[in-house]
Amino acid sequence: MKFLDQCKIYAKAGDGGAGCLGFRREKFIEYGGPDGGDGGRGGDIVIEAQANLNTLIDYRYQQHFRAERGHHGEGQNKSGRAGHAIVLKVPAGTQILAEDNETLIADLVTPGQRIVLCRGGDGGFGNAHYKSSTNQAPRRTDPGWPGEERWIWLRLKLIADVGLVGLPNAGKSTFLAATSSARPKIADYPFTTLKPQLGVVRSDDDEFVVADLPGLIEGAAEGRGLGHRFLGHVERCGAILHLIDATADDVTGAYKLIRAELEAYGGGLPGKPEIVGLNKCDALTPDVIKKKKAAIVRAARRLSPGAEVMTLSAVSGAGVPDLLRALMRHVVARRAQPPEAA
Repeated sequence: MKFLDQCKIYAKAGDGGAGCLGFRREKFIEYGGPDGGDGGRGGDIVIEAQANLNTLIDYRYQQHFRAERGHHGEGQNKSGRAGHAIVLKVPAGTQILAEDNETLIADLVTPGQRIVLCRGGDGGFGNAHYKSSTNQAPRRTDPGWPGEERWIWLRLKLIADVGLVGLPNAGKSTFLAATSSARPKIADYPFTTLKPQLGVVRSDDDEFVVADLPGLIEGAAEGRGLGHRFLGHVERCGAILHLIDATADDVTGAYKLIRAELEAYGGGLPGKPEIVGLNKCDALTPDVIKKKKAAIVRAARRLSPGAEVMTLSAVSGAGVPDLLRALMRHVVARRAQPPEAA
């Protein structure tokens, strides 16, 4: 399945049905009087969050949605039938923004949560509605009211417990493949990951969801590489796992670069609990590992106080169980918070 996390669609609710101009005509009833019914209400456009979806790909091939208009009123005081509503199903975690792509209309986080995006127009009155003692044969009817219409943006922010960030070729996809059943693309060249990947990771008797994001490079805030497009998926995470290639010459520079990009993005990412994983330690000697870890610890004290630095090898599995337990502690603490605080 292809991944799509942002799209623009047009929604138009149904117009209301027109009222009927009619008079009662029966044998032996000379003055039957008006009996035109009211028009039906137009259908609504409803957006509902679903738990079993993780992409907006359904809205790539159809961008226009129009609900059914209300049926017209009929004689014998028959009101028109209301138009059918259209329910647009989106993944949980989808934000609905106005046409300017900035104004937030709704944030559907919980599965089953729904909003009425466009309300259908009310039906017009038939002439029976205007009958009175002084106007016993009214010929006035009303057309239906138009339904609401608008262009909106749908923006998906995946709901994951842990966000996996780092430079290209830091071993993020290898870590996800080693700790979960996910099968991301793994190769020895940068930017093998072009879209977020989700994996369910098991630690002892608990599970949590990890989101592997495409690698960041210097200048991502200005749009270099894949830019900050996918960092929105980390906003909902309870913790950040920052992987660094231990075989790089300047591990401190790599750490500072990613921290600078997180600061430039904002969105609450700099303040999230962070665990820094020094990956690929199976290719280094213990003395070199100790030296590079100490350098990362010194940098983390200034840029991310409270960050925990750990060593691991996603290939050999060394240090991975301890890292997963540390992440699980942050996930449990996040889940214990009330929904408003989380």
